[in-house]
Amino acid sequence: MAFLSSTATEETAVEVVADSMAGGIVRRADSGMDSGSSGLSSVEESKHDASQAVTLEPALEQDLSVLRHDCAHVMAEAVQSLYPSTKLAFGPATEDGFYYDFDAVEPFSPDCFAAIEEKMREIVARDSAFVREEWDRATAHEYFSAQGEHLKAEHVLSLPTDEAITIYRQGGEDDAGGWLDLCRGPHGARTGSVGTAFKLLSVSESLWKGGAKKLQRLRGTCWRDASELEQYLERLERARASDHRRLGQGLYHFQEEAAGSAFWHEGGFAIYRACESYIRARLAEEDYREVRTPQMIDRSLWEKSGHWQKFREQMYTIAEEDSTADGGKRVFALKPMNCPGHVQIFKQGLVSYRDLPLRLSEFGLVHRNEPSGALQGLMRARAFTQDDGHIFCREDQIIDETRRFCVLLQSIYRDFGFRDVSVKFSDRPRERAGDDALWDKAESALREASEAAGLRYSLNSGEGAFYGPKLEFVLRDCLGRDWQCGTWQVDFVLPRRLDASYIDERGEKCCPVLLHRAILGSLERFIGIVMEHYVGALPLWLAPVQVVIATVTNKSDSYAAECARCFRAAGLRVSVDCRAEKIGYKVREHSVRKVPVIAVVGEKEASSRMVSLRRFGIEKDDGGQAPDGLPNKLSGLLPLSEALEALRIEGALPTGAMDAVDSTTCAPNTNRGGVSL
Repeated sequence: MAFLSSTATEETAVEVVADSMAGGIVRRADSGMDSGSSGLSSVEESKHDASQAVTLEPALEQDLSVLRHDCAHVMAEAVQSLYPSTKLAFGPATEDGFYYDFDAVEPFSPDCFAAIEEKMREIVARDSAFVREEWDRATAHEYFSAQGEHLKAEHVLSLPTDEAITIYRQGGEDDAGGWLDLCRGPHGARTGSVGTAFKLLSVSESLWKGGAKKLQRLRGTCWRDASELEQYLERLERARASDHRRLGQGLYHFQEEAAGSAFWHEGGFAIYRACESYIRARLAEEDYREVRTPQMIDRSLWEKSGHWQKFREQMYTIAEEDSTADGGKRVFALKPMNCPGHVQIFKQGLVSYRDLPLRLSEFGLVHRNEPSGALQGLMRARAFTQDDGHIFCREDQIIDETRRFCVLLQSIYRDFGFRDVSVKFSDRPRERAGDDALWDKAESALREASEAAGLRYSLNSGEGAFYGPKLEFVLRDCLGRDWQCGTWQVDFVLPRRLDASYIDERGEKCCPVLLHRAILGSLERFIGIVMEHYVGALPLWLAPVQVVIATVTNKSDSYAAECARCFRAAGLRVSVDCRAEKIGYKVREHSVRKVPVIAVVGEKEASSRMVSLRRFGIEKDDGGQAPDGLPNKLSGLLPLSEALEALRIEGALPTGAMDAVDSTTCAPNTNRGGVSL
């Protein structure tokens, strides 16, 4: 199982939501470069001195991330040239392109793209140098204020005083004039290096630093040559066809009265329950104790845990009138996460060192106040369920628990059809709870456990949770897109803040280590990922309707009803189509819906107690061979009893037994240059 780098997290604040052309991908801009974004990365700053202006090495132009960052600046200059009243926000490179956020008087639309792209080509043809300058804080603030660049001026004052402020200039003569931007870099040598293999893709709403001020985000892509661009645009077309919002019609819906919360219909909830039942069964095998914690918890607990200070803006609160002794309001919050509640369960009663590790799990419904402009179907919602888990253990158990989790995670991902997985090690963020000594201890423990588990990983600097470092597990889908789902976090902080303890072998109180873990992450989001990965043609065990029994004529209606009872008794989700339509029409209609199995019954089948199975994606002359290469998917005319047994086995929840191998024995995927379990 190969491991590559992460592109999105649940807890780090800044996420980039791709437009519908990109198939609904949720990613974090994680390029390490941007034009002034504190949420994505900090800019560099220092003293203004024209003699310090330099151009970067030409070798950097080979870096696709640098190329896209260059293109973002070219686009921003083009926009301000065409629309002079437009002000700048942030503009980073992303994994497959770039974007820039603007404060514009008039809204942009796709109709603007042609003019902007033409102006970009002019700037590229001008072939101006990218010149780096260092300014002092006062000069930068004064300059951007005078230019009316209020967002840039505000951001300058928010930067740490010990970091350098850097400006990148393009288009001037003798290191003066031209267009410039507050930016940490890096950039290539000249605008001409951008080339013409770029395209603007979408315009959407964004928010200034996650607050209330609305901005407009222009998103584009940039590649080394026209061939790469064409291939990418073809992938976007395939992604659009696999968008879960299109595939999910009739399975769930969203509406404004409950923005960000899914209404699950029968078919969609069948998928949801299959995922939940599968995870529940796998966790039971691993000795997890499933619990349930309250939805509303008094703010005092959130304050003690540190979540109130860190996540207050994302929490929904409820004030109870005249609920305190002095007639004041008692404030509750809908939980945005489950960990403080699990610590409260651990604290009930006396825990011995012999009781550890104690593994708790919960399908915990959480609520987070996401900006309306960031909501995107199942991929980013305000109400979602986490397959959450917390392991309370001793320090000497961290390695064994890490190994055990990695084997379980590998097996589960394989059951869902994901074999290409990457890992990132996220260390301490700028804002965090706990002192450096605890963080040193936690990072060392997680690093040692990762190495003992046979993991190879890339460093995701500064992206740890506010209470501890973590591993991020990232799936790659059939379209080559990366999705961060699983997490494994070592926490020495929260148990201390919430006074958790156990009795050690000497009879003394000790603070346990808390291992936070998730495998799917959000069930809603994971279902969206799976739907797009399979382009709606879900494997039998996940399909909302597993078998449709279609009659040739109404003379076989009673036999169809009997078959339906037998299939349901075998645990299969079944629908019967007895409409007075031609059988060819019925088969085509259910094939469009990607129903895995259509069982055709007519008078001949009824008289011989047979069924004629038609499998989605398997032609009659394929000999039961599926397009994915999996053999032994029975099709054709079969005895009812044989079809029942075969489909019962195939449609049951996977057990993971074939995939639960030692994590250190799996060979790395050398084709991707990544890392492996």
